[in-house]
Amino acid sequence: MKKADVEAHAIGVETHDIFDDAAGVDPVYQAKAKILNDAFQEIGMGRYQWYLFIVAGFGWFSDNLWPIVTGLILDPVVNEFGFQGPFLKLGQNIGLLVGAAFWGVASDVWGRKWCFNLTLLITGVFAIAAGASPNAIALCSLAAVWSVGVGGNLPVDSAVFLEFIPASHQYLLTILSIWWAFGQLVGSLVAWPLIANFSCASASDCPRASNQGWRYFLYTMGGLMMFFFVLRFFVFHMHESPKFLMGRGRDADAVAVVHAVARYNGQASGLTLEMLEEVDRRLDGGAGKTKGDEDGRGIDTSARGAVMRKLATFGGSHVKGLFATKKLAYSTTLLIIVWALIGLAFPLYNGFVTFFLATRGADFGDGSVYITYRNQVILSVIGVPGALLAGYMVELPYLGRKGTLAISTIITGVFLFASTTARTSNALLGWNCGFTFTSNVMYGVLYAVSPELFPTKDRGTGNAIVGSANRVFGIMAPIIALYADLSTPVPIWVAGALFLVSGLICLLLPFEPRGKASI
Repeated sequence: MKKADVEAHAIGVETHDIFDDAAGVDPVYQAKAKILNDAFQEIGMGRYQWYLFIVAGFGWFSDNLWPIVTGLILDPVVNEFGFQGPFLKLGQNIGLLVGAAFWGVASDVWGRKWCFNLTLLITGVFAIAAGASPNAIALCSLAAVWSVGVGGNLPVDSAVFLEFIPASHQYLLTILSIWWAFGQLVGSLVAWPLIANFSCASASDCPRASNQGWRYFLYTMGGLMMFFFVLRFFVFHMHESPKFLMGRGRDADAVAVVHAVARYNGQASGLTLEMLEEVDRRLDGGAGKTKGDEDGRGIDTSARGAVMRKLATFGGSHVKGLFATKKLAYSTTLLIIVWALIGLAFPLYNGFVTFFLATRGADFGDGSVYITYRNQVILSVIGVPGALLAGYMVELPYLGRKGTLAISTIITGVFLFASTTARTSNALLGWNCGFTFTSNVMYGVLYAVSPELFPTKDRGTGNAIVGSANRVFGIMAPIIALYADLSTPVPIWVAGALFLVSGLICLLLPFEPRGKASI
């Protein structure tokens, strides 16, 4: 057996031993999923997976772009419509929460393929529509709807990517965060000329005709999402996830997909339909046909069965599985707290960073729109190497995922505290460059390490819990901002403190996934 195969089995065997007595596990599904994972390990990393790395990256791109978008257009839309800006962020975060909850279930009912494409389509269509908003209510409402699409990107795209790559290349999930950095960079570059040159100087005289910049910006970014949708849907041939097909009783189709990917990569696969059918005979005895099951398999392969399996991840047995031992309960609790605190800290700071830079810049006599967005572009460029560094650091001995996450999160908080001491515009920009760099390292690791720290059979529950905690606290951020004085450093101190506490909590995590494959 290859070394990569041995490593692929290591973490699976460990978590299976710990939670073997937990209720609610479908042994047929688990055994078949392991066979499919072994098949992709045999195929290795090839052309199909690298193309998937690009099109799945569009999801990361979108996930960071659109929260940045609402921050970039905040000043001009407030000047034009005369409303409280945090309501725009509130609408967006509500949409993100709905999207994260909805698309996870939808991908198990309709399949990964359709959800993979629809999220970008919805985002693009409603973002373009938002560019024609006649008032603040329409804009906030459309922001909420486009965010329903944005909220589904990472839950669906990360699942698609992980279900097609070999276990030996799971570190690429961390590297995917480079697209997260590109999203901020592209958004800032496009906003710079449009909003700087086509915006009102103040709210006192701001008719629509002289404040078209933010509308052009939404048209452009919405159009970019439509372009990404076209690449995904019409250019890249996205196969349905073999695990989804297997879960719906379509074993033959699942095997066909694996062989199609192997041929595309110029490889051969030893996977056969008989291997999956043997699981039925061995674990289920081949008895008892279920609804939608034409071959006598013991799992419910109907649409209802897919929904029930998804809903079952929220059931008591799977929640208990996350707390089955004292050590795992400790790990799960810490992860929930970290996701919640960062979910509050990041949008609180990032959603109003351009406003903060403008007001502080004004104190130094250079608070123009041009200078503000120039600085935003510089900050965005800094984030790109941060994502690459994260992928390197997580594989280092004695550091790994846990060390990288803790250090980057703590330093992020330190940089935010330091930014309040700036007495020149350049000093302020320097501190914020440090924040952007370390926060991109932090997010790259956080998005990748969390699924690795949950046992396979309970991973859906774990991801749902930490994701919900993150979005719920994200909704709290604009509500807090409505009652905070954003012209003072207070929001920056609060965000910095939350990052600092989160980093310290990361040091307490009891598990380190480095060198082990999560199958």
